[in-house]
Amino acid sequence: MFEIKPYTPKLKPQWDAFVATSKNGLFLFYRDYMDYHQCFTDHSLIIYRRNKLYALLPANREGNMLCSHQGLTFGGLIVNSHFTATEAITVLRLINAYLRDEGLRKVVYKTVPWLYQQQPSEEDLYAIYRTTNAKLVARDIASVIKLHVPLPCYRIRNNGMKKAKQLGIIIEESDRWADFWQLLTQNLQTKYHAVPVHSLSEITLLKARFSDNIRLFTARLNELLAGTVVYEYGDVVHTQYISASLKGKQLHALDLLFDELIHNVYRDKTYFDFGKSTERQGLTLNESLIYQKEGFGGRAVCYDWYEWNL
Repeated sequence: MFEIKPYTPKLKPQWDAFVATSKNGLFLFYRDYMDYHQCFTDHSLIIYRRNKLYALLPANREGNMLCSHQGLTFGGLIVNSHFTATEAITVLRLINAYLRDEGLRKVVYKTVPWLYQQQPSEEDLYAIYRTTNAKLVARDIASVIKLHVPLPCYRIRNNGMKKAKQLGIIIEESDRWADFWQLLTQNLQTKYHAVPVHSLSEITLLKARFSDNIRLFTARLNELLAGTVVYEYGDVVHTQYISASLKGKQLHALDLLFDELIHNVYRDKTYFDFGKSTERQGLTLNESLIYQKEGFGGRAVCYDWYEWNL
């Protein structure tokens, strides 16, 4: 009844068409997004049921381990409305047998958090519980606002917004990607000795490919003070990058920027996700960062990773 095949470039039209009609697919799973990554060995799988495409597994191989694609924030099985709990168990058993035959010994599996699902889609989590010895190996905590019933902002955030507005700080959608990337890179290097996950050339490439989904918003006076890169997923908005200059922090530029995004630009969306405030797969909580996000009314949604031996 079921057949598993490795993804090949000639299957791109099939893959993308399925993502478009799935109940938990995101634009991250289109091949034009996934395939910009050159540093991962793609090992994505396509699952057929009675010769019709039934599920996708975006993945890459690292040694003897299959990983939910390491270049993507989210992962897991991508499925349509016909995917059932009973068949999820069967599919996962078949995937594990297929991977064993391929010489793989371990799976690292990221889930698609519930708020990013167009319809409830946690059949895979039940199948993992039923068919594997999986352990929860990472739990990052993100801060999310339910925009239709928001929590009140902290006083410190409201005061910051008022001060920034009085200064005449301008909030706008921008194409100053190079300027923002320089600011972001400097901040990451200074504070964390790190660089952005995407290079400037990569993010501008992705912006060109997904112009409706990837947007840059900035705060400025006579200079760039702060900005955020936003990924739009239907009714969910996700801040992929956030950064402010020292002057921008002093002038509360981010307070005004997020006030504009939350209460005006994205007021008709359902969820506003500030992204995670954790490091080392959730073992370290950046308390000052999450305090800032909680100050806007964000509350916890977890991004989970599972691991099991084959």
